[in-house]
Amino acid sequence: MRYLLCLFIIVLIYSCNQQKVDTIIHNATIYTVDSNFTKAEAIAIKDGKIIAIGTNDDILKSYSSKETIDAQGKFLYPGFIDAHSHFVGYGKSLFEVQLYDSKSWNEVIERMKLFAEKNPDEQWIIGRGWDQNKFLDKQFPTNELLNKLFPDKPVLLTRIDGHAAIVNAKALELANIQPNQKINGGHIETNQGKLTGLLIDNAVDIVQSVVPKATMKDFEKWLLAAQQNCFEQGLTTITDCGLMYDDVEKIDVLQKDGKLLTKLAILLSDDKKNYDKYLSKGTYKTDKLFVNGFKIYSDGALGSRGACLLEPYSDKQGWYGFLLSSQQHFDSVASILSKTNFQMCTHAIGDSANRTILKIYNKYLQTKNDKRWRIEHAQVVNENDFNLFGLTSVVPSVQPTHATSDMYWAEERLGKIRIKTAYAYKKLLQQNGWLPLGTDFPVEDISPIKTFYAAVVRKDSKGFPANGFEIENALTREEALRGITIWAAKANFLEKETGSLEKGKRADIILLDKDLLHTNENDLLNIKVQAVWSDGKKVFSRK
Repeated sequence: MRYLLCLFIIVLIYSCNQQKVDTIIHNATIYTVDSNFTKAEAIAIKDGKIIAIGTNDDILKSYSSKETIDAQGKFLYPGFIDAHSHFVGYGKSLFEVQLYDSKSWNEVIERMKLFAEKNPDEQWIIGRGWDQNKFLDKQFPTNELLNKLFPDKPVLLTRIDGHAAIVNAKALELANIQPNQKINGGHIETNQGKLTGLLIDNAVDIVQSVVPKATMKDFEKWLLAAQQNCFEQGLTTITDCGLMYDDVEKIDVLQKDGKLLTKLAILLSDDKKNYDKYLSKGTYKTDKLFVNGFKIYSDGALGSRGACLLEPYSDKQGWYGFLLSSQQHFDSVASILSKTNFQMCTHAIGDSANRTILKIYNKYLQTKNDKRWRIEHAQVVNENDFNLFGLTSVVPSVQPTHATSDMYWAEERLGKIRIKTAYAYKKLLQQNGWLPLGTDFPVEDISPIKTFYAAVVRKDSKGFPANGFEIENALTREEALRGITIWAAKANFLEKETGSLEKGKRADIILLDKDLLHTNENDLLNIKVQAVWSDGKKVFSRK
């Protein structure tokens, strides 16, 4: 009896000395992704923050919780972060015609017809995802079939990269586009004086400007659907590149209402209305929203031959692509933003576009700094220009799945010499010692595990090519993991809040069934997200 009483007193004293927390996860292999890339076994969470991280014994002895989770030896990581995507655009695309992976123009047409039958009340038929490089003849389509099938309803079908579109005659009429019409930073295709429906880069905007505006109800539907899909992939923080101020205001409302739990870093579109709205009052930050930069477009995409090259395309004689705005415009924006705390983040695909923007950046940044101005994509860089990133701490923000999507035809566009300095992630990493990674979804799949695989293995899902695409520019597994966690956070000035599992940081955590760092490359794409916590709240659990 005396023994039992003593034991009870010991247990009582022990439990009284334990700090109460909300959640303990133990018996895990935890990759903290801190500066030393240390590992741990257990983690304690309270009020959405990490209270402690360490061994099973240390955490279980020192803390008691409402919820204790045995991870059963599985693998814990910081919540994945996408450094470059289009979250709003992705949500919108979920309710449009899905044209991704269409193998022919006829397949595109059949998908459209099915969508039109199921959605007879839609004012427009809008779709995205076609890619002529996947068609047998690899030729851009025309709108002849669209005109016959939909003579009275406007159709807008955007290419996978967002830099080209096919529209029907009704849409051209509503946008008042005329044969042989010229536009700066874009191209309106005509054939023998007739519009073909093909629009490149800024020409697409003319049609998009007459599409009816979305309602708040539409916006909520899009974003909540997008959020669910992103949580299932382990994404807890996302950078949305290129939004208008009124989009940001809608996001802010949904977050403050507790409906949108995803943390978002926003790059505002290069638009006078956005500059007028934000430059005078500065950056904007809440618990889940950070508006800290502007997204500028210097050129188009390689797939639609809108990327601006120093030498002509190898597969189109005399064609260089083009800049979407004048160099004076880019210089003016850089001059203005250099006097603010906003980041300048510029889309640059071709080597000419990259050189143009890098020289302007270097003109205003002058030396190493912590402004974290970014080049989005940095896809084709001339050998002589890589140093322009490191000289003034310009951040290359890259999307590894672009390499494995483009590798089938990229050499046709660029030739054997330029392809060696395209998708050159290792060379870009060496400039500053860190490299944020993203997907550019919905251009690519939203999965950060596919980003990891493409960065490390540089093959497609079927294991092609056998030795990897330009494998000398592959990242190590540790580098790739940092790229989708702490380096992606750093790209948005969020590294003190999230991106690694450390005491005091947000409890943005994911549980995987296999180890990203050691799983055989053939099994990497089979890794499943088991659970996701955002600010300590479980937002996804695989059944």
